[in-house]
Amino acid sequence: MLLLHHIASDGWSVGPLLRDLGRAYQARVAGEPPVWDALPVQYADYTLWQRELLGSQDDAASMTSTQLGYWREVLEGSPEELALPSDRPRPAVGSSQGATVGLSLDAEVHTRVVRMARERGASVFMVLHTALVALLTRIGACTDVPVGSVTAGRTDESLEDLVGFFVNTLVLRTDTSGNPSFAELLDRVREVDLAAYEHQDVPFERVVEELNPTRTAGRHPLFQVMLVLQNNARPLLELGPVRTAPEPVTVRNAKFDLFAELEETFDPQGHPTGIHGVLEYATDLYDQPTADRLAQAFTLLLDTVSTQPDLRLSDLPLTDPATQQAQLAAWNNTTRAYPPTTLPALFEEQAARSPEHTAVISDNRRLTYRQLDERANQLAHHLISLGVGPEDYVALALPRTELALIAVFAVLKAGAAYVPIDPSYPQDRIDYLLEDTRPVLILSTRGAASALPHGASASIQLLNDAALAVALTDRPTAPPTDTHRVRELSPGNSAYVIYTSGSTGRPKGVVVTHANATNFVRWAVDEFGAEGLAHVLLTTSFNFDVSVFEMFAPLICGGTTEILHDLLDLADRGSDTRRHVSLISAVPSALAGVIAHSDVDVTAETVVLAGEGLPAAVATHIRKALSARRLLNAYGPTEATVYASTWSMQDGADSASPIGRPVANTRMFVLDPGLRPVLTGVVGELYIAGAQLARGYLGRAGLSAERFVACPWGPAGGRMYRTGDLARWSADGVLEYVGRADDQVKVRGFRIEPGEVEAALMACAGVVQAVVVAREDRPGDRRLVGYVVSRAGAAVDGASLRATLAARLPEFMVPSVVMVLERLPLTPNGKLGLGVGHSGLVAAVAPHRQ
Repeated sequence: MLLLHHIASDGWSVGPLLRDLGRAYQARVAGEPPVWDALPVQYADYTLWQRELLGSQDDAASMTSTQLGYWREVLEGSPEELALPSDRPRPAVGSSQGATVGLSLDAEVHTRVVRMARERGASVFMVLHTALVALLTRIGACTDVPVGSVTAGRTDESLEDLVGFFVNTLVLRTDTSGNPSFAELLDRVREVDLAAYEHQDVPFERVVEELNPTRTAGRHPLFQVMLVLQNNARPLLELGPVRTAPEPVTVRNAKFDLFAELEETFDPQGHPTGIHGVLEYATDLYDQPTADRLAQAFTLLLDTVSTQPDLRLSDLPLTDPATQQAQLAAWNNTTRAYPPTTLPALFEEQAARSPEHTAVISDNRRLTYRQLDERANQLAHHLISLGVGPEDYVALALPRTELALIAVFAVLKAGAAYVPIDPSYPQDRIDYLLEDTRPVLILSTRGAASALPHGASASIQLLNDAALAVALTDRPTAPPTDTHRVRELSPGNSAYVIYTSGSTGRPKGVVVTHANATNFVRWAVDEFGAEGLAHVLLTTSFNFDVSVFEMFAPLICGGTTEILHDLLDLADRGSDTRRHVSLISAVPSALAGVIAHSDVDVTAETVVLAGEGLPAAVATHIRKALSARRLLNAYGPTEATVYASTWSMQDGADSASPIGRPVANTRMFVLDPGLRPVLTGVVGELYIAGAQLARGYLGRAGLSAERFVACPWGPAGGRMYRTGDLARWSADGVLEYVGRADDQVKVRGFRIEPGEVEAALMACAGVVQAVVVAREDRPGDRRLVGYVVSRAGAAVDGASLRATLAARLPEFMVPSVVMVLERLPLTPNGKLGLGVGHSGLVAAVAPHRQ
């Protein structure tokens, strides 16, 4: 066995070395000493010549100075690390362990690649380089893509037969912005590569030393992806009558994250017969299925562009269409047969089945299904007499008592849609909601009505008014039908309007239909069962759509909904025993905060958490505190009717909880900017389609058209909602939430999703809330800063949190400072108060830092 260290040899050296070895063998077999041709130069001559050629860096006119100046300019601001999707976070210190998967292009594709290169005045390597940067861009590397490669370094003919190390490494930085065609990108790559070849003489080590990038033991400096093409004839060892053949050796290490090593092959006439090789990958980061997908995407991309070079980057296929469709169908196989109906119809059916069972608890008051149904029916008949009917809006400005539920069902039974208005809202907010919805009627009470504007355009009915109470007693207790209603009620009619914050500062009303809501609540009954919904706490404000779950799901299957003022009512109220309920739903940070700072007097069979990311540590803490047997992480914007997907927490989970799989009759897609599905594991924007997709935004046709777009991945005429959330599919078809598309920041050339860092902070022991922002206290010095709130009694400090993050996240994602605060600002529904963006929170907490 002959082993050669790279310090003394390179790939090119194998040819002359094997040739000389073969000559020596044949000569010795013949009994003669080997005779070699004298070399014109020795390696020592080369080193002296190189030193003379490069000159001194102190000489501004020297080749060293000139070429270093070129590399400084070309690599200024280059990303220190490509933000590629991986199966695991990068470790602080890499193990250098690796593996390979095959790469292969057949003779036909090879021939087309050669033809394309010739037509564009490029080389085959340049075509492969273009395909690689196109792939890296499509899977998340942004549009600034540095790739490493090598040059033979034998720039003089006299060096061709010399054994030694001549190879030099180059950084080929390509701008892929503007969604160019492949042919246009090839032209860019050609210019980049040719310019790099013109400046290939200065050693790579000198370039690294000069640029002085941030060093880390977990990655290669300046680039992490390498491409090499061997296009010289493979050297053979000729030993006379002895037959020899190259035998591949499996190497289990990896110097780079990804390393595509390819070789061209030709027939005796010089015709292309294929391009073959391997994709080496770091097993610290990637599993074999992921590497296989990348290799398949690379070969498919080359096959496609070799016949369609004018395709733009966004149009390049990365997966076979049939495979893609099958995968989407499998992961969205959620079809269930739910006959069309309405919310009041579902409730009335249940009221007929269990008329004497308790439906509502509010403080010490209880209403049976019969009582709730009859009182709602009487009010509904009254509303109908006032001309209220389908597609009308009725505002509810009511306290959190059983009157609110009576009013909700009465409005729905009349055929109208309810619009919840919290009487505690600021006056400007209430004025805006009433002006925007223009309700035909407002239902309120004497106490709550004081918050309503004087001279409101809609008439106000006070539900605790004695005269109205007397009038209602004369109304029928039987449910109204279409015979009574002013117009026919259908599943397509609006059921409620709930307002969400808008990016422009103007709240927007989401119109949800009976068809949307009934699909959701029937899924909930299927998911949790009547026993799981037997006693549900209604803790969410009616102004937020989780209240739809807490209110309707139990009341269509015989359960009881208990109205609490808010989550703080879970705190110990002096009872000797802990009450047990079947289900509690909440925002994780809000519930964790209540548990951390008070004693709760409730246990729950099931806990459903939604509204923000769910770190495993927080989930485990909540589950333990409430003695819950089951915990679900739910995801869904108001535009998709409460929950669009769920994930059931597994015991022993040690990472952020995924958002799971779609609910019944719901489809979810992770798409690129061209609305094409991204590869498994690649981050894209999350879109939702299916039965729970809301009608749109009230009075905002333009905004509705912008966010509710045509769905190319379902039945003709279908729509999907653009969530603005970033997500990725796991290999087994589970959705993982990554963050918001509009929260992305860039620090030191790295693209960072603050949500990902926040999730890592939340996974730290003792942390119950976390926010991460990018601050630029000094011009040009932008840094990540973390703010956390700790659990009561927990010993948490910023330095230890940074140390923990350093073990879990890439260095560039670790905040420069982590500050521990007493509290973060919260909105009325318990979400973090970031209405003006992360910068608004920084302004709010900056005095604490001082």
